[in-house]
Amino acid sequence: MGVKLLNSIAGAVLLAFSVSTVSTCPRYCHCSERNGLKTVQCSSRELEKIPDDIPEDTAFLQLASNRISHIPSQAFKGLRRLQELDVSNNAIEVVEEGAFQGISEGLRALDLSNNLLRGVPRETFARVHAKISLAGNPWHCECALQEVLRELQLDPDTVNQVSCQTAVREEFAGKPVIQVLDSGVNLCSFQRKTTDVAMFITMFGWFAMVIAYVVYYVRQNREDARRHLEYLKALPNSPRDSKDSDTISTVL
Repeated sequence: MGVKLLNSIAGAVLLAFSVSTVSTCPRYCHCSERNGLKTVQCSSRELEKIPDDIPEDTAFLQLASNRISHIPSQAFKGLRRLQELDVSNNAIEVVEEGAFQGISEGLRALDLSNNLLRGVPRETFARVHAKISLAGNPWHCECALQEVLRELQLDPDTVNQVSCQTAVREEFAGKPVIQVLDSGVNLCSFQRKTTDVAMFITMFGWFAMVIAYVVYYVRQNREDARRHLEYLKALPNSPRDSKDSDTISTVL
């Protein structure tokens, strides 16, 4: 009887702990539930990083209008029920590869608008099939960004607000990225040309250094030979030595 009672108590404690782990609301956030789906509201809370105690049964996560500057790898690990994620209007500059690992399959909407993103690694959005908003970021339009955008399902309502603040070609700056790409421009071709020019300049520089060294080496050897000849002439010598010295002089 005593053993059964202890087992029952232990089971109850484990169950309570499990429920607590799933249901506890992060500090400074507000949690609510509707139609069996949990919403965690953490917007406008002056947060500088993503809370690490978000309930695992969260379906809608609001992190907008905070001070978050970095989304690390596996930042939302364990939130397999997450459907919508809003991290807009923060100060996000870096999104690491694997940031959305673990939530990519079920995510339906991702809002990264109005942050400080200039570029993201190509694998950042791997297997993410959600509708994504990237508007209002200071994007640098170049090959890597072009490759990323090709794989994404951009929010049609904000796609024209995804603009190039800077670009590999000055004439693209200030234009919507989609407008640039739809015009038939291949940003990767400009990068390759830039790389080729840089390689040519580098090779030319090395070649010039080699030529300069060879010229210096030849001149230095000639100077050493001249000094050696003058030294030989200054020495007392036999007629045969004099003849050899004249021969050397003629050769030089």
